[in-house]
Amino acid sequence: MENNITDIIKKAEELVFCFKKEIDNINDLKDIGLIRTKYMGKKGLFTSLLRSLNELNKDKKALAGKALNNMKKEVEEKINFHHELLRNKLLNDKLKKERIDITLPGRPINQGGVHPISKTMDEIISILGTLDFNVEEGPHIEDDYYNFTALNIPEYHPARQDHDTFYMNGSKKKKLLRTHTSPIQIRVMKEKKPPIKIIAPGNTYRCDDDATHSPMFHQIEGLVIDKNISMANLKWTIKELLTAFFNVKELPMRFRPSYFPFTEPSAEVDIGCSVDSGKLIIGKGKDWLEVLGCGMVNPKVFDNCNINTEVYNGFAFGLGVERFAMLKYGITDLRMFYDNDHRWLKHYSFKPTGFPNILKGIL
Repeated sequence: MENNITDIIKKAEELVFCFKKEIDNINDLKDIGLIRTKYMGKKGLFTSLLRSLNELNKDKKALAGKALNNMKKEVEEKINFHHELLRNKLLNDKLKKERIDITLPGRPINQGGVHPISKTMDEIISILGTLDFNVEEGPHIEDDYYNFTALNIPEYHPARQDHDTFYMNGSKKKKLLRTHTSPIQIRVMKEKKPPIKIIAPGNTYRCDDDATHSPMFHQIEGLVIDKNISMANLKWTIKELLTAFFNVKELPMRFRPSYFPFTEPSAEVDIGCSVDSGKLIIGKGKDWLEVLGCGMVNPKVFDNCNINTEVYNGFAFGLGVERFAMLKYGITDLRMFYDNDHRWLKHYSFKPTGFPNILKGIL
């Protein structure tokens, strides 16, 4: 019986030796599972050896069982160790292969720049921000009511025609790409009660394309509604905006009577200028240049927005951002804003430092 114990332990030691030799050559997690089944499964080599202990008496069985259980524990620990070691190795190899090298140098900041439209937009918003205007935004796809009807633009007005406006096909309501940012003013007047003091910057769309017109361009419109608002308040606001933007303290300025369906009375604003050797000079000379439109809000627009005209009145103005950029920075062709010519962008862009905004002011 003692020899039987010796034989069993010897066989167990041989199994452990063979097991160690096999597992050291394994490089696949599937093989780890196979070797576990081979030695420790229900019909495994080590399991079968443990069953042979049933042939021994109680004392010898306990003695041999203790020795075999220690070896079994050693085999299980080695299987688990190799499984974890191989799993980590495979994971690290995969991470190494798939990693993105974030240490690669990026493009130098001095190769980029702030587009003149962005620069101009930020400057104008900053100036009006210091005058306590709040920025409001609205959808680019509008319906006929907000874009035209609520603004007192009649059905026969040329702006409503297909040759001037981008209409959307297949919509139940008459949808279009907004032709101005004025619909934002209507939405604000319908949602908020006076006093109101806002600017509405954003993209607008019209069927136009030449050196001074683009099918997509940018506008900034302003709206002030309160008690006792007069044309004098409008003129002061426009003067503060233009003198700050063009950086000319004594900027010659005149208001010419005009017509806009949504304002009454209406005016177009001109600034003094001259041309010297083909260069436009703002603020000097006997010539005049139209820069924006404005006026007192038409009472019909207030009625459409349920604002009491016996208590409140107000003014509105609108300007083209591209036009202001062209005047200030000497750009002669509006189409160049969108051509993405690298040479043009390099010449007219601005360093992205001292970015003006509504809080900082112009830097």
